[in-house]
Order: sequence, then C-alpha cells, then structure tokens
Amino acid sequence: MKVLVLGPKSRYDAYAPDFLSKLPLELAFLEQYPNALEAAKHNPDTQCLLADAITPVGPDLMDLLPQLKMIHSEGVAFHCIDLEAARQRGIFVCHNKGCNAASVAEHTVMLMLMALRHGITGHQAVLQGRQIEMKEAVMVSKAPELGEQTIGLIGFGDIGQATARLLRPFGCQLFYYTAHRRPQEVEAEFGVTYLPLEELAARCSILSLHCAVNDQTRHMINAALLEKIRPGAILVNTARGELIDNQAVRQALLDGRLGGIAMDTFYPEPTPADHPLVALPAEIADRAVYSPHLGGNTGGSFARAHQNMWNSVRLILEGQRPNFIVNGL
Repeated sequence: MKVLVLGPKSRYDAYAPDFLSKLPLELAFLEQYPNALEAAKHNPDTQCLLADAITPVGPDLMDLLPQLKMIHSEGVAFHCIDLEAARQRGIFVCHNKGCNAASVAEHTVMLMLMALRHGITGHQAVLQGRQIEMKEAVMVSKAPELGEQTIGLIGFGDIGQATARLLRPFGCQLFYYTAHRRPQEVEAEFGVTYLPLEELAARCSILSLHCAVNDQTRHMINAALLEKIRPGAILVNTARGELIDNQAVRQALLDGRLGGIAMDTFYPEPTPADHPLVALPAEIADRAVYSPHLGGNTGGSFARAHQNMWNSVRLILEGQRPNFIVNGL
C-alpha cells in the first residue's frame, strides 16, 4: 500500500514505531518533489496521506489521488484539511487526539509564569548589567503570583483539561468556557467553574486559549470581546493563531486594556517579523512573550502521534476503520 507523507522524512524516521517495518508499505515523501500537488501527481496510487498539521489539503490534491482512503494530520489540529471535500469522496480524516496535551499544558503554564514573572525582561536586564535596578523596581511593583490569578480556559478538551490539572496545585481560581458545558462531575474533578464567554473575559486576569479552529471560533478574540475583558488581563495562546483578530489584540495592547500577551501560535505561520503582534512599539514591546510554536514539540508528543498515525495506517491496510475520525464518516 502506498503512503504519501507531506512532512520531512527525518522526523518520520526519528519517531517510527517498531511495528512499521513489518507492514507492507511503500513510502513517498514530500521533499522528493517541488510541492504537494507534484507529489500527488507522481503518486496517484496513494491510499494514505499523512500531512503536517499546517499543510493545506484541499479538493485539488484529493482529486489527484483516486485511491485515497485516509488523510491523517500529524498533529491534533486538522483545520487545514477540507473535511467536507474528504467526506464527499469517502475519505477518512483523522487526527492524533490528546497526543500533545501534556506538553502543550506545560508550555502554557511556562508562558503564564514568564508573562507574570518577567521571564524575558528579567533575562535582558541581567545581560545588560541592570540586575539590581530591575530587582529593586520589581520589589516595589507588587508583582503577582500565579496562585493569585483567576484563570479562564477558553476550550476544555484534552489540552484545556491537562492545563487545569497543572494549574490546580498553584491555588488559582479556574474558570472555563466551551460550546458544550461539561458534566458537574468533570467540573469537580478538575476544580473548574463554567462561565459564559463574556463573563469569563470580564472576570479573569489570565485568558488561555485551547480551542480548535472552526467557523464558530475563528477570530473569537475580537474587538467586541476585548471591550469586555478585565483591564490588564494577559492573553495566552498555545492553540491556533486564527482564533485571534491580530489588529484587535494589537489595539487592545496599545490602549492598555490588555496587560500582556504570551503567544506560541500566530496567524499566519511562518510568522513574519512585521506581524502586528510582533512588531510592537517600544513602549509596549516588553508586555509580550513569544515562543515559536513549540507547545507540542516534545519527543513524547511526537512519539505518541506517530504511534497513533501508523496504527491507523495499519487499520486501513486491514480493511478496518481508523482511529479518531473527525469528518463524520
């Protein structure tokens, strides 16, 4: 069976599960061709397509692969795959549910701490020989502790729940919003309280995004919601950049309504240096903390993802349904 991989061979070699070598597969990799469409044209007998989570997979590519049975995201996100086009063609679309929950949750808490505890500006102060100057300034600033914060988790799937689990020992007040409220026993297990989105935004000192991107969530952090946020709140995004209206968030920083941002994900990616949330004026630049989409990039996360992906390929090979189907087939 032919498998076309829209991702680097080096990564797939690094995380290949032990059973992969025993499967009767022929593998082709994107790097052998100029682009994804050319890769598809040269491999029309492909039955399984494995794609990096930020690689677009649309009907034009699907039409070049008449034998295609499954498209599998290498990550948790699948918003770059045309789900309806795949469903109409009888192609399963799958993802690696929960594979990166622990690593993204860790990264989220790290960004919260860096934003609160001067992780970037403190580092720079030491490099610039201003250690005592900054230390003295922070000592009289009533610097906050993470445990004193009211944290609003927007989205409460695997990653939101893993984040709540890590935050609970700090003593934070934890609130959450999701389109479908969780049962009371789940809320009790994680120590969280449900609030409608606007109430959560108005009450919480840290807002942390953990949603998938869809028609309902795209640009959910917009000018209208930002008008209602608690003054000085910090916005943390380890989910997807498309959840945010970039210009609206920039303006909220300029106006002082947002106290800071801590961003692991942006739209677009790759993120240009002149991005509106990166090229900030000097007077607000130190209120931003960035990381280059590293939340899910741990060895454990990739190992779990590739184990699941190749297991789904094996299921297709055996004529069975793959795991974690997201397009309703």
